[in-house]
Amino acid sequence: MAVTQEELYSTLDLELSWSESALPEHARTKHVHRLHPYHGKFIPQLVEVLLDRYVPRGGHVLDPFAGSGTTLVQALESGYDATGTELAAFNCLLMRVKTARYDIETLRDELHELVQRIESLKTSARPNAYLRRWYAPAAARQLLAFREHAHSDVLRVILSRAARSARRAAHYDLEAPSEPMTEPYWCHKHRRTCRPVESANGFLRRYALDTLARIEAFHAARSDREARVLHADARDVEYDGTFDAVITSPPYPGLIDYHEQHRYAYELLGLEKRSDLELGAGATKAALEEYRDGIAHALANAAASLAPGAPVLVVVNDRRDLYPEILERAGLRLEERLRRHVNRRTGRRAGEYYEDVLVARQ
Repeated sequence: MAVTQEELYSTLDLELSWSESALPEHARTKHVHRLHPYHGKFIPQLVEVLLDRYVPRGGHVLDPFAGSGTTLVQALESGYDATGTELAAFNCLLMRVKTARYDIETLRDELHELVQRIESLKTSARPNAYLRRWYAPAAARQLLAFREHAHSDVLRVILSRAARSARRAAHYDLEAPSEPMTEPYWCHKHRRTCRPVESANGFLRRYALDTLARIEAFHAARSDREARVLHADARDVEYDGTFDAVITSPPYPGLIDYHEQHRYAYELLGLEKRSDLELGAGATKAALEEYRDGIAHALANAAASLAPGAPVLVVVNDRRDLYPEILERAGLRLEERLRRHVNRRTGRRAGEYYEDVLVARQ
């Protein structure tokens, strides 16, 4: 018989591991952390503990694999400056929107006015092959019409989130659908027959208001510290400051294609693609060697800008035992390996899934 979550957590450090009851989904995705779904992110509460434990108050933290910006957002909330480096253009867009400062009254007026006009928006643009395959004709027209009015990064993120939901994808397979659903289908998520999405306007309206609420909540919670987003390759980016710690969760080999995950955004927004430079694309022997070398170069590059004695904190599920060699190649000494249990997204399963927090220094 499998152990219960209560039995499992009784043996773990509660500063690094949380049960579903102690840390429900809405707490893990507070304010802008859920501005847009992002597969593979780590939870802000873990970053909060690591900042408090390892980084001097008011210091400057670096994340060379910044992803959706969890480290940056939590740093701002906890009273730290932060810099994030990220290869994927969509991720950088998302981080900029999460960490920017806003005139809340102006943003509120802009979004409410646009929501009221959504049904009247028109476009002469024609959908490309990707949009024709994955969207009903009405939904494609609505997304393209909204795009013509998406003159700010906030509106572009709203458009992307609506595009994700408006695809002809099965409700239970929104992360990485392989085929569009064009006929009614049995939905394993809702346990009933569902129909493909025909319209995008409802999603555009809903996510515009949700985005406003989340930005308002973070505006009230954040400190006066600053965040900087670098759209660059962490292996060779030139940092121009000194950092008090690295906190990062690198990509895992052969698990997530970070460009394909947000293909709809790249297609709609015309974002630059750098998928050929992604680390972790595949799990062959050659791909794993490229991964080891790439992560090591990125960590060494980051460590070169650290203050003396500052820690490099890497959150990773190292099931292939790659990181001892990666850290050695990066010129880092492993000081601690802290094991934590990972909450399974919705908490419906108590299966044992662990990751490590590797604490290293030069």
